[in-house]
Amino acid sequence: MEGVVLTVRMNEFASKSSNPNVPWTPEEIAADAAACAEAGASIVHFHGRDPVTGAPDTRASTLSDTVKLVSEACDAVTYCTLGAGTGLGREERLATLTEATSKPELAPVDLGSFNLDPYDAETKTFSIEEGVYVNTVGTVRYLTEGILAAGVVPSAVAWSVGSLRLLGALIDQGLWPTPVYSELVVSDRLLTVHPATAEGLAALLAFQPAAPTTWTVMCGATSILPLVDTVVAAGGGLAFGLGDHAYGELGVPTNADVVRAVVERLRALGRRPATPDEVREAL
Repeated sequence: MEGVVLTVRMNEFASKSSNPNVPWTPEEIAADAAACAEAGASIVHFHGRDPVTGAPDTRASTLSDTVKLVSEACDAVTYCTLGAGTGLGREERLATLTEATSKPELAPVDLGSFNLDPYDAETKTFSIEEGVYVNTVGTVRYLTEGILAAGVVPSAVAWSVGSLRLLGALIDQGLWPTPVYSELVVSDRLLTVHPATAEGLAALLAFQPAAPTTWTVMCGATSILPLVDTVVAAGGGLAFGLGDHAYGELGVPTNADVVRAVVERLRALGRRPATPDEVREAL
């Protein structure tokens, strides 16, 4: 498509102590989504959060409320979570989506099992040492089939070259529909994924399945800003937000402020954000 897909990762597991503008409640998420859409966001991705503690909230009712409020507030493509990293079984994870009365347009499938190993090179410490995110092939199949049965588009979240090879196999089996929406994960802090560099991204792109694909790059626990030029030049979209990084380099920004910073760079490159309807047509 002509435009660059901008996915805002609104909250993930981020605390308000890292940035008080991280939205937690459905109402906060909807207001933030509207501001992001006005700034140029194509897709908004959100996690359910407890309004007091910020703990993960995987109730279907919370998802329904959030989707309904976001859809009333703006036209951005809605993109939920399925309990990533929360330790829930696959049945519980899928139930968040299938039992929701208002469903999002996109839902993620993480392609593989990985250590959760954020490393701080300055302090030489891991913030997590026993975290493992388990997604067997059977789990990937179960979630993909359930997402499709719910009338939602699955998002292929690729953490490694192995993830992309698995995606290719699922396409070959006829399980994964095309065109594909994929999210390539890179990070300076998560050691289980490729580094957030041109070289790290190039290694992933070399193993993209031979299928029509709209792909974005997500920088886990890392700023997207240094990678914007590289991703755009390679033909990809950008997935970013306060859920991944507090963006202290921009002061104490809102998600919409971060969108504006990315859009400003896009304009300097002679590009523009993709509209939500362009994304819908591509998928």
